[in-house]
Amino acid sequence: MTNLLEVKGLTKKFGGVTAVDNVSFQVGEGEIVAVIGPNGAGKTTLFNTISCFMPPTSGEVIYQGNRLTGKKIYELAPLKISRTFQNLQIFRNMTVLENAMMGAHVKLRTNVLSAGFRLPIVKKDEEQAYQLALDALEMVGLLHLMHEKAGQLSYGLQKQLEFARAIMYEPTLVLLDEPMAGLNDAETKKMSEYIVEYKKKGHSFLFVEHKMATVMEIADRIVVIDFGKKIAEGTPEDVQRNEKVIKAYLGEEAV
Repeated sequence: MTNLLEVKGLTKKFGGVTAVDNVSFQVGEGEIVAVIGPNGAGKTTLFNTISCFMPPTSGEVIYQGNRLTGKKIYELAPLKISRTFQNLQIFRNMTVLENAMMGAHVKLRTNVLSAGFRLPIVKKDEEQAYQLALDALEMVGLLHLMHEKAGQLSYGLQKQLEFARAIMYEPTLVLLDEPMAGLNDAETKKMSEYIVEYKKKGHSFLFVEHKMATVMEIADRIVVIDFGKKIAEGTPEDVQRNEKVIKAYLGEEAV
């Protein structure tokens, strides 16, 4: 399997506190990789460092053979990388369709000049954004709600909308920050199905998640973090049997 993303010796320090300590792993093409660990293990800091939300103290991230470290978060989209956040980032007063269309900007060629003069390219871009949004909304079952205000949707449907926006410009790598957080069992099952279905199209995922049953079901590989260090990596079956993982979650006395 060809590596799509390579995390090499990532370290992040805040003063005298080391939140991420020399973590390395890879994400292959068409692979789902989950990052798990107890509360306070450093998962979110690791995720934010990988996604250029904050710079690492040392180490680097390589994406498709090119150095990602040092780039700004807004530079990820043109590289066909998208990400979601723990807190929903939707526009509540815009419609579901309008929210989804916001994810199409990477594929559009319109600039201020062409938009101002309403050149033919503008109409073509609008039509493309519209179709991409429809396709994404259909995939997550929101097409019938396309004209509803996003703020009127339930939390679970808002999560589905955020996922639709993240995938609508067909990114190669999708970074998901706790995609199942706050979802009930039925909603969690749906989100899992969307991720697996999108993976079948050749796309890759790196995600942080607390719901272990979901992680074990959909992840190809799992990276386990504890106190900022990687303590295990492998298939769900390997990780479930790993003594270090059991100790990190259940305590020394549980082994």
